Amino acid sequence: METLDKFDWLILNELQRDGRQTNAELAQRVGLSAAPCWRRVRALEQAGYIQGYRAVIDRHKVGLDVLAFVRLDAERNRGDLTREMEAAIRQIPEVIACHYISGTGTFELEVVARDLQSFSAFARDVLLNLPNVKDLHTSFSLGEVKAGAALPLPR
Repeated sequence: METLDKFDWLILNELQRDGRQTNAELAQRVGLSAAPCWRRVRALEQAGYIQGYRAVIDRHKVGLDVLAFVRLDAERNRGDLTREMEAAIRQIPEVIACHYISGTGTFELEVVARDLQSFSAFARDVLLNLPNVKDLHTSFSLGEVKAGAALPLPR
């Protein structure tokens, strides 16, 4: 799939809005019959436009009341050391997002924890012991204004 047409964009928008709808519901919403809609969805999945489906869970309801943004500074910026840090970060379940950043710092992590005490222990016992970490700087979310938003796709 080199280019997407209007039906592909409609399908992507609809699936971002509700990934649990049936193929029949999706087909009706985008103006296709069921079989061509199903084929398009499979093609979008195979081409990597759709990477998966998941439930969005309220972190507070499952006891993860702390959301922290942690900037990790590397001791040395070398390719092999950076890849080693990346691999270690990928293995940590509490890190729900990580970006390699420009400017001050090397990585920006989004981290969840039960409370401040458990975050403090996590930072001390896990984050500071990652390979090649020089320092970390943490900011805490005081409230979510917008999270988990759909991508702004053409319609």
